[in-house]
Amino acid sequence: MISRVADHCFWLGRYLERVESTARVLYVTQTLAGDAELSPSQCWQPVVIVSGESEPFAARFGPDAAGDGEAVQRYMTWDEQNLTSIRRSVSAARENARSIREVVSLEAWEALNELHLWMQGPRAAAEYDQERFFFYRRVRNAMQLTIGLLRSTMLHDTPLDFIWLGVILERASQTARLLDVHHHAMTSIELHRVVQASLWLSILRACSGFEPFMKRHQGRVTRDAVAAFLITEPQFPRSVRYCVHQGYLTLSSIRPPSARELPGGMALERLHVLDTWMAELQQPALEAGSIHELLTHVVDETAGICSDIGRELLGS
Repeated sequence: MISRVADHCFWLGRYLERVESTARVLYVTQTLAGDAELSPSQCWQPVVIVSGESEPFAARFGPDAAGDGEAVQRYMTWDEQNLTSIRRSVSAARENARSIREVVSLEAWEALNELHLWMQGPRAAAEYDQERFFFYRRVRNAMQLTIGLLRSTMLHDTPLDFIWLGVILERASQTARLLDVHHHAMTSIELHRVVQASLWLSILRACSGFEPFMKRHQGRVTRDAVAAFLITEPQFPRSVRYCVHQGYLTLSSIRPPSARELPGGMALERLHVLDTWMAELQQPALEAGSIHELLTHVVDETAGICSDIGRELLGS
């Protein structure tokens, strides 16, 4: 396939996952803001930090604006200047899908286009104002439906591999960012253990990991257990380890390790090193003081791998 089509496929996957992750984080944070013994800035500032928009947000709205939950939600949902907002990301996903309509299945295109048109109309704004939780749930479900339709109605060949590669690498980065920011915040403040448990459960819910975690740990919620689960659990589809490994398998199917004459070797090798490193992580590496460095490494390497893929395979 030509690099232009591969590029659109890859970014379609990334934007789909970004929208779903943002909607889920906003949904969970709104619940957390009403229940936990945290200040508004402790609840809402991490949302802006995780998205990588902390500096632009502060420059536009002031250094204390991150404590305004409504301002953060409007910025992360509707702001046209924010490239990570739900509205901009849905539009970007739809534009990438439109550019490769001959590749994307009709069912997946209809699901994505329907959400895009709804977001542009008055009904979305009305639901956002009146039923905020239902708004976020609708966006999240639409993204999950679109990804599911792509995987169940398209040929499992190279175009779908590039879409899934974008989804899974974006997911690895989102999980690592989310855990890093919240882990740092919650280990730097003194809270009652019941409140701490509630906060760690909110992180699990933000990663759709509440039920899988409970099945693994029989309800014993601790900081170390949650961090280890989201980083190293090989059977949870949103853990960092799972996503990195799936990314390596997917890129290997696009560019086999034995095909040394093909481009993409640098990205594949870099992803293989990260995959091997994640698989060999031991409990001492997950001590509280090491988690920040570990997750920062994952975020940096994932960004570097995406850049290598763009340069070697996508012509960007």
